[in-house]
Amino acid sequence: MPRVPSVSPVTGNPVPPHYVHTTDAQFVDNAGRTVLLRGINLSGADKAPVGSPSQKLEGFWEAGESGEESFVGRPLNLEDGSADVHLTRLKGWGFNMLRYVVTWESLEHAGPGKYDCEFMDYTVRVLRKVKECGFRVYMDPHQDIWSRFSGGSGAPYWTLLACGLNPHNFTATLAAVIHSEYSPSSESTPSELPAMIWSTNYGRLASQTLFTLFFAGREFAPKCVIDGQNIQDYLQSHYINAFAQLAQRIRDNASDLLDECILGWDSMNEPAEGLCGYDNLNEVPTKQGSVLKKGPFPSPAQSLRLGMGTAQTVENWVFSSMGPKKDGTVTIDPKGKKMWADPATEPNGVHPKWGWKRDPGWKLGTCIWAQHGVWDVDTGEVLRPEYFRRHPNGEELEFIDDFWRPHWQEFAMRIRELHPEAILFVAPPVFVPPPQIDERYLKGRCCYSTHYYDGLTLVTRHWNWFNADALGIIRGKYSSPAAAVKIGEGAIRKSLQEQLGYLKADAKILGAYPTIIGEIGIPYDMDGKKAYGYTDGGKYKGDFSSQQKAMDASMNAADGPNALNYTIWNYCPDNSHEWGDGWNMEDLSVWSPDDLRPQTRFRMGANDSSSAFPPKKGQTVTVHSATASSVSLNTLTPGDSPADDATVFPKGTARSSSDWANVYDFLTDGTRAPKAFIRPFPTAVVGVPTNIQFDISKAEFKLTVQVRSEDAPKRDRLGLSTGPGSPDEAELPTEIFVPLVHYATDKLVHDIQAEQSPVSDSVTPSIADGPMSKSTDKLSRSSGDFAADQLRSLFEPSPLLALNVDVSEGRWTVEAQTLKWWYPVPASGSREYTITIKRAGGVIKTADATSSGSCSSLLSWCSDACTIV
Repeated sequence: MPRVPSVSPVTGNPVPPHYVHTTDAQFVDNAGRTVLLRGINLSGADKAPVGSPSQKLEGFWEAGESGEESFVGRPLNLEDGSADVHLTRLKGWGFNMLRYVVTWESLEHAGPGKYDCEFMDYTVRVLRKVKECGFRVYMDPHQDIWSRFSGGSGAPYWTLLACGLNPHNFTATLAAVIHSEYSPSSESTPSELPAMIWSTNYGRLASQTLFTLFFAGREFAPKCVIDGQNIQDYLQSHYINAFAQLAQRIRDNASDLLDECILGWDSMNEPAEGLCGYDNLNEVPTKQGSVLKKGPFPSPAQSLRLGMGTAQTVENWVFSSMGPKKDGTVTIDPKGKKMWADPATEPNGVHPKWGWKRDPGWKLGTCIWAQHGVWDVDTGEVLRPEYFRRHPNGEELEFIDDFWRPHWQEFAMRIRELHPEAILFVAPPVFVPPPQIDERYLKGRCCYSTHYYDGLTLVTRHWNWFNADALGIIRGKYSSPAAAVKIGEGAIRKSLQEQLGYLKADAKILGAYPTIIGEIGIPYDMDGKKAYGYTDGGKYKGDFSSQQKAMDASMNAADGPNALNYTIWNYCPDNSHEWGDGWNMEDLSVWSPDDLRPQTRFRMGANDSSSAFPPKKGQTVTVHSATASSVSLNTLTPGDSPADDATVFPKGTARSSSDWANVYDFLTDGTRAPKAFIRPFPTAVVGVPTNIQFDISKAEFKLTVQVRSEDAPKRDRLGLSTGPGSPDEAELPTEIFVPLVHYATDKLVHDIQAEQSPVSDSVTPSIADGPMSKSTDKLSRSSGDFAADQLRSLFEPSPLLALNVDVSEGRWTVEAQTLKWWYPVPASGSREYTITIKRAGGVIKTADATSSGSCSSLLSWCSDACTIV
């Protein structure tokens, strides 16, 4: 039986050469090779319009109320040539997959049913560039905490008003922590927003209410009717229609993007349960969703009273190396301000701007949960503490089965109408296993999409010598949280890998479908931004050794026997040391314009003059023409010197290839701990990768593959000719990305590295020698039989890579950063093959290799904080 079908399981049509299948728990190309998709989220900056980072209060509320702020320019500036630079960099890092971030607000900010066609057309233009660069994409309808106007990102402003809320009073009532309004004391400013405090909003009243209405309004808020629909149907229909509009725009104007570039769609980033399933409103639940306690943290009952303007004394929490710790109490006094909208804002039940008509049974100005008999406003008593735990018939509810899955199915059906061959990415709440989904929805085109972060590192902004098996605790692996503590880097790395193994196993609930880790990454502003020179008189500026350890541990977790697909969070073109990714003080971008090397002639994309921002008033900007500013790997030739050009280009303009000494210079400039995230990996495998090992301290990569008789690839299925020619042309190889960051020749490294690792005992063939290749018979040679081959470069006359390659069987060759490996496919049964790749001459030494350690106390952390994401 062929490993991949010749016709689509969805439409029954013959599959084209570019088709990517989801079968045998893998992505598989049309020839039958296992495909590993690894890349990055583009971009965290998409959470807000250009020029509107979360710390900026000026114009924040006005933009939401007017609905006029556009997201054109997110994620890339298409006018100044910088998009070419960014995409070329990502491609040069070896990434072949992008998770493309789009918010509901970017599509429907102007009001219900009013779609931003200009932004959708702009998105098509960006996706065309993405396709030209050879990336695969899956679309990410992104949200965090519902909306920018409730402390996160995602939904347009008008949705909060439609739910009967007054977001201007979220801060006063502690219904949400909003970055631009963060000021718990007269001295504090938005720059002091505590790490990850934004995620505590999932346990605050605004988010709890919004997600409950979105997923379960019919059940828990039957009185909430607007334009003749329950609020659940109103919100879900607008949400699905908005993304359907984008899908239709792509289909109608750029159908070639579908399947060739856009493989499929997530349904919603990190959906939340709201209040659904809460056992007792008088207590803070200990389950996922409200587990991170940081700052003033009311119980659900206290939140209800605060929402109606009543002062409450609530617990205050701090987060240390010991985890969340109660630190006294704080009195929050809204001074009569309510989270609920004033009835005067909707004369006769009609909103004067947005136009909806609210049912008379839904009274503005009073908590909707009080209107449904959950609590008494006058006494403050919770009358039905278990209201959200059970269905009206008394049965206990299951959020995933009862509420999340129906919405996913509706979204999936609508997308499939417009993108029939779409792979449906199944992304339930973080760490929650997916439900079973009927094959009439999946139809053989599915991927389990989950997220994973090392929570302790993310919250403490420190690479600790201890950690805990957070997911193991959730899954009941340990009798007590203390048993889940992992001491030492080796134990931590093993634990992270095991946790990703748990998540990969969850995909079996759906069937034999692949898994992708949609978000994984680390904060770069560790230890008080030490690597940026913010501490110790700048002594540690440029030292990303802790970040390298943390990121390598997460990336290693996706390797090993897991051999996972993933998209790192994230690449932010206008990241800055001061404000990070421009959203809630998050700083997870793997690249920053603020980390471009000092000798760079001019800087691109920093702070308020980034490549995504328009020039300031009065600023003179000289830009290259589209042709002159275009950068690709082919334009970056080793040895090129900066052009003799006296013109000064300020920040925010495109840079030409002459701005970097060579391709290695370009690919490493501005990166943070690049050795950790730019890694060798198999992009296409004849057979199945069973183990991926990469030791960055030795620049040693080892891949083990299992090959069955049915795994013989069919070259013609990729549209490639099978006529006469060399054996290499007649057979499809396993292809491995081999990054310059780890394997560049000394010639490329020399100009920008203070310390070199000279190649010794290597053989440098002349260009006339032709492509370098070695063939072996199994066990026919020892490790000493090989001299290090420096391979022909993409860019004559200098080679790119300095490699020692050892294969258990077969032959290999290198083209650019891709190693191609051929080996026999057995006539029956299966065979195992291995390849080991080392750098000839040893590891490229950089500042990131510097070791830095720390010591702090531990233990009860995991009992309260083990599920932070």
